[in-house]
Amino acid sequence: MKILNPFRVGLIGALGVGLGFLILTSIVNLSTILTYIGAALFIALGIEPLVSFLERRRFPRWAALTATLVVILGAFGGLISLIVPVAVDQLTQLISNIVNWVNHGQAQTWFEDLQKQFPAVVNDDNIKTVTDWLTGNLPSITNQVVQTSLGIVSGLFGGIIVIILTIYFTASLPSIKRASYQLVPASKRARFSDLGDQITDSVGKYVMGQVSLALVNGVLSAIFLSIIGAKFPILLASVAFFFSLIPLVGTITGSVIITLVCLLAGPATAITAGIYYIVYMQVEAYVLSPRIMNRAVAVPGALVVVAALAGGTLLGILGALIAIPFAAAVLLIIKQVVIPRQNEL
Repeated sequence: MKILNPFRVGLIGALGVGLGFLILTSIVNLSTILTYIGAALFIALGIEPLVSFLERRRFPRWAALTATLVVILGAFGGLISLIVPVAVDQLTQLISNIVNWVNHGQAQTWFEDLQKQFPAVVNDDNIKTVTDWLTGNLPSITNQVVQTSLGIVSGLFGGIIVIILTIYFTASLPSIKRASYQLVPASKRARFSDLGDQITDSVGKYVMGQVSLALVNGVLSAIFLSIIGAKFPILLASVAFFFSLIPLVGTITGSVIITLVCLLAGPATAITAGIYYIVYMQVEAYVLSPRIMNRAVAVPGALVVVAALAGGTLLGILGALIAIPFAAAVLLIIKQVVIPRQNEL
C-alpha cells in the first residue's frame, strides 16, 4: 500500500499505537478473569485422565464426568468439614484464653515482669511511640483489614467461578480440542493433533501425580502426628497436603510450618516431627516422586527449578503449578518438531 500523505502516515501510526495500547490495557484489566480461565482449564486437564479411565470402562462421558466430580467435590467437602470445625474450635479457645489472661490480671503481671527484665526496650517513651504510631495509622490499618476481608470474599467467589468453569471445560474438552485442531491447515492437522493430545495428556498426568504425592504426604502426616501426640494433627495434615501441591518448595515450606507448630506440644515433639519430615522428603524425592511422576513429565531437574521460579514470579502459585507441564510441552515441541526440522536442512 502506497502512502504519500505524511498526515495519513502519522494517523495510521497513531491508530496502530492506540490499538496496541488498548489491547495491552484490556489484557491487564482482564488478568483476573484470564487467571480463572487458566486455572479452570488446568484443573480440567487434570480431571480428564479419571474421566477417560471411566470411559474406557464403558461409562458414558456424562456419567463418568458426574462420578468424577462427585468424588472430587465430596472429598474436598469432607476435608473442609474436618478442617473448619477444628480451626474454629482452636481459635475460640485461643480468644477465650487471652480474655481470661487479661481479666485475671496475668497480663499486667507479665507486662511488669517484662519491664523489669528489659527496661531499655519496654519503657514509657517506647510505649508512647508505639501508641502514637498506632493512633496515627489506625485508618490505614483498618483499610488494610477491610481490603483483606474483601480479598477473602473475592477469593471465595473466584473459587466458585473456577469450579463452574472447570465443569464446563471438562464436559466439553473433546469438542474444544477438535475445534482447536480445525484451525490448523489440513496438511499439518494430523501432526498438530498428535502433539496436542500428548501435551494435554502430559498436563493431566502431571496434575494427578502432584495430587497423589500431596495425598500421600497428608495421610502419612495425619498418622504420624497423631502417634507423636502433636496438637491439631488433622489441621497440620491438611497443611501438609495443600503445601505439597506446590512443586519444589511446597513440601519443605509445609514441613517447616508443621515442625514449628509442634513446638506447642514440646521441643521433643518438634524435633521428632523435624526428623520425620527430613526422612520423608528424601523418600519422596528418590522413591515416591520417580515412581508416580515418571509417566507425567520428563523435564530435567535444572529446568524444573527455573520453570517453577519463573512461573511463580509471573502468576504466583498458579504459575508455579503450570510452569512444569508448560516446560514439558515446550521440550516436546522442540524434540518432535524443531530438531527433526533442523536435521532435514
